[in-house]
Amino acid sequence: MEYDLIVCGAGPAGAMAAATAARAGQKVLLLERERLPRYKTCGGGMPMVVGDYLRGLAPSAFVEAQVRTMRHTWEFERPFLAEINPPGTEPDITLWMVQRQVFDYALVQHAARQGAEVRDELAVRSIEVDRGGVTVRAAKGGNESALVARGRHLVGADGATGISAKAAGLRKERRVAVAVEVEFPHTWGDGHPDLRPEVMHLEYGAVSRGYAWVFPKGDHLSVGAGCFQPERESGERVAGLGARLKEVVFRYLEALHLPYTREAVKFHAHPIPLWSRREPLHTRNGRILLAGDAAGLVNPLFGDGILHAVRSGTLAGECLVEGVPTHYTRRVQEQVISSFSGAARLAGLTYDWAHVLYDRGICRPRATHMAACILSGLPLSPALMGYLLGRFRSALREARLPAR
Repeated sequence: MEYDLIVCGAGPAGAMAAATAARAGQKVLLLERERLPRYKTCGGGMPMVVGDYLRGLAPSAFVEAQVRTMRHTWEFERPFLAEINPPGTEPDITLWMVQRQVFDYALVQHAARQGAEVRDELAVRSIEVDRGGVTVRAAKGGNESALVARGRHLVGADGATGISAKAAGLRKERRVAVAVEVEFPHTWGDGHPDLRPEVMHLEYGAVSRGYAWVFPKGDHLSVGAGCFQPERESGERVAGLGARLKEVVFRYLEALHLPYTREAVKFHAHPIPLWSRREPLHTRNGRILLAGDAAGLVNPLFGDGILHAVRSGTLAGECLVEGVPTHYTRRVQEQVISSFSGAARLAGLTYDWAHVLYDRGICRPRATHMAACILSGLPLSPALMGYLLGRFRSALREARLPAR
């Protein structure tokens, strides 16, 4: 079984790489470990700029809510309701809310329509690289050799725990955030008055070095909490991190007047591979390219990764179609992670001084729009970084704390 491209992982990065290459006439095999469509733990929020990459896909097929307002709280009190696009701000930004199993499967079906061969319930066991290409062996059920395929190139889009990065000898040092989430059934009109399809909720004071969230969906709420700098917590606190995050979720449900029984709440936990530094994302010979979570393309400030997965998968497919796979890392650095270093710096300041920044930063009139711009992948220019750092120093002076 020989292909131009084998893609491991049928999430947004893998599906977009497969669709891009197949549309150009390449023979593509898209492999997925789970049975499709499969559940994926994720808040499911993304900027509508994602739609620019989804050729031929109507947003109505997967968008369940369109958010134009954020509700910020500190310890579930002191609410601040902010429009994402207050008067006089540009660009106009809307955040889409999706269920990942619906969104991801729509992208997989799109790849299949472009000509990609899709095979699910196949767990990749080994990836071998040589001068001529890549050999993949995958198991299904008890058959460890259910598939043996050969490709000229491979895109590793198998997430934070996949084997592609290891096979490529890349991403040896990783930073991982920890999050838990609940899909909570909801009928609009129940609970707190601010529970509306166009409002997402963010809570900062209840989580050390992270935040909690409530994202609206069609018939439920995605309620979660995450710690985005667990490496800076003590060993004892890290050991109890999962239990503390679950308690935050329970408190959020109570704060929003949503009745529940603990036994009925089903938690999903997942690692989030945060970007930490510039590093190679393809092998020297260009046989393996990493995309999405497998490449660590998750914003270190917010922990969002859907847009970056879609972009990187598209870039991987384009590089292979153009015959320039070794240009891939540079293109990702220029078009995907150009704002990540600034976001990492802001993350360090924000999570260290969240108690100061809530009133003097987060709750300022245009702060929500700036956050949405970062979520939309807009680069943090030196002027904007200077402004944000200046606001940070002013907030510390107002609180009579020393700036670092």
